[in-house]
Amino acid sequence: MDSPSLQGFFSQQHYKYGVSPIQSQLTNPASSRKTERLCTSNFIMAKMSDPLVVGRVIGDVVDSFSQSVKMTVTYNSNKKVYNGHELFPSSLTLKPKVEVHGGDLRSFFTLVMTDPDVPGPSDPYLREHLHWIVNDIPGTTDTAFAGKEVVKYEIPRPNIGIHRFVFLLFKQKGRQTVIPPPSKDHFNTRKFAEANDLGLPVAAVFFNAQRETAARRR
Repeated sequence: MDSPSLQGFFSQQHYKYGVSPIQSQLTNPASSRKTERLCTSNFIMAKMSDPLVVGRVIGDVVDSFSQSVKMTVTYNSNKKVYNGHELFPSSLTLKPKVEVHGGDLRSFFTLVMTDPDVPGPSDPYLREHLHWIVNDIPGTTDTAFAGKEVVKYEIPRPNIGIHRFVFLLFKQKGRQTVIPPPSKDHFNTRKFAEANDLGLPVAAVFFNAQRETAARRR
């Protein structure tokens, strides 16, 4: 049961017997603590099942945040990016279409694409490698027609193991020009966001990719 359902259930039971929820909590603190623990447990379980937590995007790349805008990323008009799904590098040669839903024409966003698993996920000592930055994306639009490409799109070419490729969307405080990093190597999403006053992301999605062999293509 989620928190609103619990509140509704207990309210019905309390009033059924002529006792308000507040009176019940005052006279029965153990019941209140039990409800609080159950709600906290449900919240933790929901967080643990978040694919960004399971995939360690939250932790390795950014701190915990709440997604407030919907973002869809699509390659070749039909390959939509879903958290944790695998895409073949041969299908990633052209920059994807990125759509932002939930903003408006007065909202502007910065998109970052990064690989936190370089050179390999077991020992990512070169973390992160930057693949793309698009700035000043208006809300409710896509990067194919709007936004300024600050760092040109680089095709993912994972060599060792399975890499995560992460798209992060940041809401700007207005029109602004972000300062690109001096190098794509050793990129740090947290420091980039801090340096450009972007705060935490408002949306994120990631896919997996690994070196493509002829056998895997068949």
